[in-house]
Amino acid sequence: MTAPSTFGLSTEARNLHWLLSNLVEEVPGVHSVTVVSSDGLMLLSSDPGLATAKAAGGQRGPRGSSADLATIVSGIGSLTVGAAKLMDGGGIKQTMVAMDEGSVFVMSISDGSLLGVHATPDCDMSVIAYHMALFVGRAGHVLTPELRSELRKSMESAQ
Repeated sequence: MTAPSTFGLSTEARNLHWLLSNLVEEVPGVHSVTVVSSDGLMLLSSDPGLATAKAAGGQRGPRGSSADLATIVSGIGSLTVGAAKLMDGGGIKQTMVAMDEGSVFVMSISDGSLLGVHATPDCDMSVIAYHMALFVGRAGHVLTPELRSELRKSMESAQ
């Protein structure tokens, strides 16, 4: 999978790509980030490890990539929504999974879309949650059905 080109995309789509790239580049401990639609399809991703592997001449498989992260985020999102319904807990705002070798954060954006972050085990969770909330605040109102369709087509053409 290659990263989608931002050439030919709308201003809103390019801005979302820029915001996502900044999240990975500027927040310490972040491995990769993805935005997933309500139907589980990856809309945006930023996977610096993939670019590094390709630049070194190697091909990194999907394991650990943003494609895997999108699948995990979609599953966690479905699981937590179901749990919230069973417990009459209302809407899900954020989910965090801490593991021995990393962490996964999932935050609701809008209309069922989700932002997912894969981070190092020693990351500052509050800093990551803060930057995720900033992204959601900036991206949530522009993630319209038309923009989701444009992003989906962009991801499909990159594969």
